[in-house]
Amino acid sequence: MTTLPSAASARSADCRTRFIFDNMPVRGQHVRLEGVWRHIAGQKRYPAAIRRALGELLAAGALLSSNLKTEGTLIMQVQGQGRLKMLVVEATSAGTCRATARWDTQSVINDDENLHSLLGGNGIFAITLQPQEGEPWQGVVPLEGEGIAQMLMNYMKRSEQLDTRITLAASDEACGGLLVQRLPESAPDPESWEHVGTLVQTVSAKELVQLDAHSLLYRLFHQTPPRVFDAEPIEFACTCSRGKVSDMLLMLGGEEVGSVLEEQGSVEIDCDFCSARYVFDETDISALFGTDPAAAVCSGGARVQ
Repeated sequence: MTTLPSAASARSADCRTRFIFDNMPVRGQHVRLEGVWRHIAGQKRYPAAIRRALGELLAAGALLSSNLKTEGTLIMQVQGQGRLKMLVVEATSAGTCRATARWDTQSVINDDENLHSLLGGNGIFAITLQPQEGEPWQGVVPLEGEGIAQMLMNYMKRSEQLDTRITLAASDEACGGLLVQRLPESAPDPESWEHVGTLVQTVSAKELVQLDAHSLLYRLFHQTPPRVFDAEPIEFACTCSRGKVSDMLLMLGGEEVGSVLEEQGSVEIDCDFCSARYVFDETDISALFGTDPAAAVCSGGARVQ
């Protein structure tokens, strides 16, 4: 744990940094992802507006996953009925993350379009907590606000009754975010909270994607410096596997899988997060189902489970 330096520190990326004010009931976190974000953004040819929204949601997921009280995964999902169909971010208590988006690839999407326009004005915002042990929990609210940050602040106010300020940004090179919260069960201190919140609102998108935590926090709070904790690394990791794809095929059933096998000669599944390809030929499918699904389809369409 360190205190803020008197000058800007070295550039850093792919990490999350916590901080707290000793003289104000406020805590916060900063995140900046560079290599992780480039890897995720490079998986698909995202239109600029969708890439920006996905980067902001990724930064938000990296920030909020630090609040997981047990080992598990935080899943943040934005679903709409417009040209943008879905944004998904998964961030784990182990400091890993992955993200993807789905959209109408035939539609025209301008670089400067906002999230509300892309989603078609309707949709939901869902946060799911998936512990390694125990039952998952999910909160779902309507989409409120023009961007990811406003949606999250509305969500936090509703679900956790926590005063929160969040600012997010994403470019081709990096994504970043800054979050501050009034400490729960702390004595009311409206003046201090207003002071911190006002300063956070002055942060530019350029600062979020280019500055490390120490440099940004020094710019904002050099008159009332917080205590800054050691940075926590964030890495990309995908949880897909051939075993999980096999389980999915079993859930689809032998008739449907056999139809694909008969038509295409093999079953190919691409991971939406990392683009890994899993190929199952006739021998693989027969071993998976314990019989020949394609033959079952040809002989009358009997379902093979």
